[in-house]
Amino acid sequence: MVSAVFHGPLDGASVPPPVSAARSKAPTTEANKPMQTSAEAQKSTQKQLPSRVDWRELALTVVPPVLGLGLLVGLWALVSISTGASIPGPVETWGQAVQVFADPFYRNGPNDQGVGWNVLMSLQRVAVGFGLAALVGIPAGFAIGRFTFLGRMFNPLISLLRPVSPLAWLPIGLLVFKGANPAAIWTIFICSIWPMIINTAVGVQRVPQDFMNVARVLNLSEWKILTKILFPAVLPYMLTGVRLAVGTAWLVIVAAEMLTGGVGIGFWVWDEWNNLNVKNIIIAIFVIGIVGLVLEFALIKLASAFTFDEVKS
Repeated sequence: MVSAVFHGPLDGASVPPPVSAARSKAPTTEANKPMQTSAEAQKSTQKQLPSRVDWRELALTVVPPVLGLGLLVGLWALVSISTGASIPGPVETWGQAVQVFADPFYRNGPNDQGVGWNVLMSLQRVAVGFGLAALVGIPAGFAIGRFTFLGRMFNPLISLLRPVSPLAWLPIGLLVFKGANPAAIWTIFICSIWPMIINTAVGVQRVPQDFMNVARVLNLSEWKILTKILFPAVLPYMLTGVRLAVGTAWLVIVAAEMLTGGVGIGFWVWDEWNNLNVKNIIIAIFVIGIVGLVLEFALIKLASAFTFDEVKS
């Protein structure tokens, strides 16, 4: 028997009257229910079953860091025992940390303040010095990478000044600015500017030449080339330079504050050394490391948010 599908009445054929909705609606029974496909059945089963925890992946994520921290605490305890308790052990340091962080924002004078105020003052110096370095270094990196003449002009200067230790610039800051706080900010500025200049310039130089040829054909202005072509392409490189600069700045501010004094986490370490309070020095080391880790993590997340992957076809 051959069946056919007609989209309209044949010539001379009569069209049957439409069937009413009440008559055409057949009762739903188990026999005439549509059969579920295997994929739909699998999805419904997955919805009904609770999601299982991947314990192996969880163990691989949690166990190695815990073992690393345990190894650090174990070595620390062994060193404390072998030195005759001249270096406090983990238990004594933990008890001291509980007291320190019970009131981290106390003030008993200009040279006796809680660890919270010292960390905030160090972060403030880092923010000011780093911000000034970004205002100068990022535009300079765009200019050096964009124009060959400027690149050849400044490359020898950057190669000469970049390897200089940041603390070597501190006496120059004290001589010029006549103050410890601006000298520390100057040191942060001079050590933060090089990663941003170099990474931004490298990013500009790696922009595909086809993009620049299209801009030349369209007769785009230099401002449109900068905002429409260079900036989106260079942004990941620029953020990498920013991340390196912030890490370097946080390393340098501690040493600079040890020499300049005042309020800051570096000065707090040096003051506790003068008081022979080794427990607070160890606490300060952990505080410096945790703050640096938080800054690093935040900037890595920021950089990954602006990293453009190629779209797979």
